[in-house]
Amino acid sequence: MKKVIYLLAFATIFSCKDEVKQTEITETETPKTIMQTNLDKYVSVKLTADLSVLSKKEMQMLPILISAANKMNDLFWYESYGDCDALLDAVTDEDTKKYVKINYGPWDRLDNNKPFVDGIGEKAKGANFYPKDMTKEEFEKASMENKTSIYNFVRRDGDGNLFTIPYHKQFEAEVKEVSRLLLQAAELAEDKGLKNYLELRAAAVLNDDYQKSDFAWMDMKTNTLDIVIGPIETYEDQLFGNKAAHEGYVLIKDQEWSAKLAKFSSFLPELQKGLPIDVKYKKEKPGTDSDLNAYDVVFYAGDCNSGSKTIAINLPNDEEVQLKKGTRRLQLKNAMRAKFDKILMPISSVLIEESQRKHITFDAFFANTMFHEVAHGLGIKNTINGNGTVRTSLKEHASALEEGKADILGLYMVQQLHKKGELKEDLKDNMVTFMAGIFRSVRFGASSAHGKANMIRFNFFQQMGAFTRNEDGTYKVNFQKMESAMEMLSKVILTYQGDGDYDGVAKFVENYGSIPEQLQKDLDRLSDASIPVDVVFEQGVEALGLN
Repeated sequence: MKKVIYLLAFATIFSCKDEVKQTEITETETPKTIMQTNLDKYVSVKLTADLSVLSKKEMQMLPILISAANKMNDLFWYESYGDCDALLDAVTDEDTKKYVKINYGPWDRLDNNKPFVDGIGEKAKGANFYPKDMTKEEFEKASMENKTSIYNFVRRDGDGNLFTIPYHKQFEAEVKEVSRLLLQAAELAEDKGLKNYLELRAAAVLNDDYQKSDFAWMDMKTNTLDIVIGPIETYEDQLFGNKAAHEGYVLIKDQEWSAKLAKFSSFLPELQKGLPIDVKYKKEKPGTDSDLNAYDVVFYAGDCNSGSKTIAINLPNDEEVQLKKGTRRLQLKNAMRAKFDKILMPISSVLIEESQRKHITFDAFFANTMFHEVAHGLGIKNTINGNGTVRTSLKEHASALEEGKADILGLYMVQQLHKKGELKEDLKDNMVTFMAGIFRSVRFGASSAHGKANMIRFNFFQQMGAFTRNEDGTYKVNFQKMESAMEMLSKVILTYQGDGDYDGVAKFVENYGSIPEQLQKDLDRLSDASIPVDVVFEQGVEALGLN
């Protein structure tokens, strides 16, 4: 097997703090080659960008923003596992320790969170956001201050009663330092919008009130440097899908590519009206103040750096901000290119019929990913029957269904924009690249919302005849049937979301959210061919030549 260089040059400080008791832990007694095989699931990528586009003050800001984002690593370690120092000190095998760092814990994120370190049981569905022995029923019956807030932990007092502790209290020392760094960067900021955002974000980390800074982030239009930082996505909480986990990205805007993309958000209201669903499920009007931009990412930290890595961002998640302002969609061009070259193309050579491989293109991959993010703005945010927001009503299934919606409606957008003449490339490129993308993302496993969404889509598409499997083990897209499957799956997902049908979604996920035996055998062929599942980054000030 070709050995992948697993250069774990995390520009990361593993000085984790926690109240969790240290227990004696030993590595699973398995041959070292198995852990090497685990590490070979990842290929190392150096995150670089053209720094010549930055001004002198922006060059000074860059390492400060990286330092601020780096602080998210400690916070996410606590949320994901607990006492990372105790875990890392107890693991003596270096390969195992590297794999622990990739996963921010002893559970394999690419293998449905299966533990790979002895002394560690199954990962709690609620990660470290809740007491490990707490049940859903106990939480729902308990009377606690702000218990449904996405910005607090649930803990037990001395009498065993549940109580909440806000993030800014749990992480008081850490967020003070983050705030200081953001204010230091703000002093150097020449762009007024960026300066305002940094100042408001610096205040937000100290009180967990993020809405003002979210609005300010939406108002930024001319900045080249950017940072996404704080408790953001709720994927890590698989008990309720409610608690936000800390992460950080540091980004440099590609002004030329962004200019090409600027016009597409304006089509959202028109595309919303044309969704293939009853009008009551598309009554909300998506915000049109959305930005669609391309960036090079130069630093990942925390949630977004764990296991499979994000290649596009759609934020803010606050439904009120989305309805008033829309969202910003950030395409991470350099990370996207790395995954296309090192993962998607090799997958296609194994699993896509040779006659259709010509349709696998980076432009189609970029467009599919871009419109996935735009499509988060389509559909509905609040249920039509008074069940609250889609996110709160669908609980732990909300993220997977939302990712599935964005995937399928993203392809719907490509289809509609082709019809309008706004996109000139061959639609077959998007469809075949989309199919290859399913194979790429389904390898992330059921513990990933994106992985589960792709499992659902594969099984649904197979049932609808959207593709066929050839005798040689390659797959061929049936273009006409794929369009029909797209429309049908769009209706199913949008209906579940609009109705806030938790029980219906749970059954849907159970029926479609697993990997069929034949597909698993085909995915194993990818591993046998030494095709990595995802990337790890050599990143930070040294990778950028700033040290």
